Amino acid sequence: METGRQFVLLIDEWDCVMRRYHTLEEQIPYLDFLRNLTKDQPYIALAYMTGILPIKKYGEHSTLNMFYEYSMTDSAQISDSFGFTEEEVISLCEQYGMDFQGAREWYDGYHLVSSPEGDRKEYSIYSPKSIVESMLRHRYDTYWNQTETYDALKNYIKLNKDGLKDAIVEMLSGGSVEIDTGVFKNDMAEFHNRDEVLTLLVHLGYLTYNQDSQKVTIPNKEIAAEFLRSIREIDSWSEVADSVQESRSLLKALWNMDSDAVAAGVVKAHQEISVLKYNDENSLSCVITLSFYFAREYYMIIRELPTGKGYADICFLPRPHHLDKPACVIELKYKKSVEAAIDQIKKNHYPEALKDYQGNLLLCGINYNEKKGHECVIEKMKKV
Repeated sequence: METGRQFVLLIDEWDCVMRRYHTLEEQIPYLDFLRNLTKDQPYIALAYMTGILPIKKYGEHSTLNMFYEYSMTDSAQISDSFGFTEEEVISLCEQYGMDFQGAREWYDGYHLVSSPEGDRKEYSIYSPKSIVESMLRHRYDTYWNQTETYDALKNYIKLNKDGLKDAIVEMLSGGSVEIDTGVFKNDMAEFHNRDEVLTLLVHLGYLTYNQDSQKVTIPNKEIAAEFLRSIREIDSWSEVADSVQESRSLLKALWNMDSDAVAAGVVKAHQEISVLKYNDENSLSCVITLSFYFAREYYMIIRELPTGKGYADICFLPRPHHLDKPACVIELKYKKSVEAAIDQIKKNHYPEALKDYQGNLLLCGINYNEKKGHECVIEKMKKV
């Protein structure tokens, strides 16, 4: 005040206290400190704080309302500042001689939206640490797991609040889950429902949130690998971990067109992933995609692929470095027949949408009903 000059206050990891001390009695002195330091103080020109958690507010402590908050659930007009943009990653891959498709597979998935001056723009955001490490080491791998936040993932998964396990299985299978981010109390210790846990995982970077659909997904291969590491350490998740491990053998059975082995593998996966109860084709789709989890090493797995005359339930499209592997269309039926599944593929001309793979294209029909269990038939599409 003696100089008449104002300060610009920068605080990195402002929420460190909130993450280490979880009781109200421990947190209030820190919130009081921040309020007294920054609220309506003439010596503060700008206060800029970064961290994982949004500001937690308790009663009168909601007076910490002078901040504009930008988060992984609402990045507003600064989305391109949350990490490397796709354009920057493309440039880095060119500079370091790395395959951009590999970078996208490993580290993409955080899709943020900005609307500066009413112009909507979408960004694909990549983790800076993972991109820098992969460029310098010239190898795509898991690098973000060296950060402290990864230590806590399995503890949150264990909670299984309000169907949390079902939601994670759905996302591991490639699906998305609708959540309400408004229920999150900016707390890392007390949880009352599934959505609170999932919203925290968004802020920690384990999940990505789509503002338009209000759904969350596992963003990329790096994060999915950490989910798998975590569930292998949790006894109550052993059935899911076993199913993922056995997916290698199931994929080989598909390549060998061994219908009986594929049917048997899916039966076992259904028994192991008991958290998923069949009641429609979508439930069957979750089991199938999770039981073929290892296929992601070779394929882009697309659920509900538009084909012109409907949607193919599941498609395996070979990745650029694995074009020797057969593409595959899997049609699922519930309480019908495998013949009906194959007939639908042919009748709706699904292979036309995959004409580039004809001659190396498998058609797979899988049906489930309570009396016959799982049935499977596999055909190879001949090149026209």
